[in-house]
Amino acid sequence: PLLSVVRLFTMIKICFLYLFFLFFLYSCTTEFDQNKVTDKFFFKNNNVKKEVLPDDNSLNSDYAAVLNENTKIINDTIKVILPSKNRYKYLSLSFLNSLEMAIHDFNNEKLVYDIIFYENDTELDNIFQTNSKQGQVFIGPLTSEDTSIIKKYCDKNILIFSFASNRNIAGECVYLFNFFIEDDLRAIFNFFDINSKVALSYPDNNYNNYINSIIKDFANTSDATFLYSLSYDENLENIRDVIRQLGKYDYRKTELERQKKLLLEKNDEISLASLKKLEKFETIGDLDFNNLIISDGNLRILEIAPLLPFYDIDPNHVRFVGTGLWDERSFFDEPSLQRAIFPGIEETKRKKFINNYVELYKIPPPRTATIIYDLAALLNFILTRYETVNEIRNFLKENNNFNGLDGKFLIKNNIIQREFSILQIENNDAKIIQ
Repeated sequence: PLLSVVRLFTMIKICFLYLFFLFFLYSCTTEFDQNKVTDKFFFKNNNVKKEVLPDDNSLNSDYAAVLNENTKIINDTIKVILPSKNRYKYLSLSFLNSLEMAIHDFNNEKLVYDIIFYENDTELDNIFQTNSKQGQVFIGPLTSEDTSIIKKYCDKNILIFSFASNRNIAGECVYLFNFFIEDDLRAIFNFFDINSKVALSYPDNNYNNYINSIIKDFANTSDATFLYSLSYDENLENIRDVIRQLGKYDYRKTELERQKKLLLEKNDEISLASLKKLEKFETIGDLDFNNLIISDGNLRILEIAPLLPFYDIDPNHVRFVGTGLWDERSFFDEPSLQRAIFPGIEETKRKKFINNYVELYKIPPPRTATIIYDLAALLNFILTRYETVNEIRNFLKENNNFNGLDGKFLIKNNIIQREFSILQIENNDAKIIQ
């Protein structure tokens, strides 16, 4: 009898444990269902990825296609593809310097950067042919021409973050990081008011002809009135003639001479007093515009700017407006550019970066060096949160806002879109006025 009692208690204990096990299993299953993420085929729990199969434990063709698309795990080794040709060597090296600083600052040991240089189109194509495996992330190439060559590898389900300037290349797996003139024009025309009458002067090249072709689109959505544009040779051979034409210098000078002659013929006290005042002027009459956009930079602007007041386009009456190309400290002490404006971000935003760069590499960084730093920051953010190509693509479609060394930006239609302030040059500096 005693043995029977023991056996009875043992059976009760086993039943109790079995019921407890069923309850525990049910609880775990319920917890699993509640913690599934948007991706219905996976959930994340302590960084462990688990696969959810259909009840019949078989995959139909539609399910298999979606599962395949969502299981392409991002490679933690980022391939950085840059040209080593002499023409681009300085920019490539400065980008690598900035990337090195970003890697140090973010200190993410999970991400590895594999630097690969190429000399020509064949080498570039071979690099992508060899490395374009599912989930691979690329930084580069540098130019539009090179990016056009490797876009065909998008069907490998990779991600390419290029520095190309041709917006038409963006799409599929290609995302463009650069400074785009559209962001400059948007900031400029948002700043202009209803009294702004605008003219454009630009060097005759592909880039600026493109600007001339789109500027009216931005003017039409603003309060300003866009009047006309004039181009000049890149070598500045005809720049004086263009400025004379822009300011109607010959007509206004002729008009001044006519006015002086009329006053002289009257020969009365009031007329002679007016004549004396006119002797101080080179021309007479107002210009058609009160804002002149000069889409040029580098050393050319330092040659052009002094010629404008020389031909009576007075900066006291006409506001000179630049683009992001004016964001160079060497322009800020030019007398004829004082009180001129341009779109950009105050240098204080990236001052620490500049100081650290100079301390490390003993030379100042080019203005574009911040582009790859901000891109590395974005990738550091994305790749620590998302693990599939689709997750990243969907995230980048959501117009999320970021704040980098070059200010606020978002990704729109696979292209970086920046939010610039308006800076004014004064006393060897450039400060925000809007």
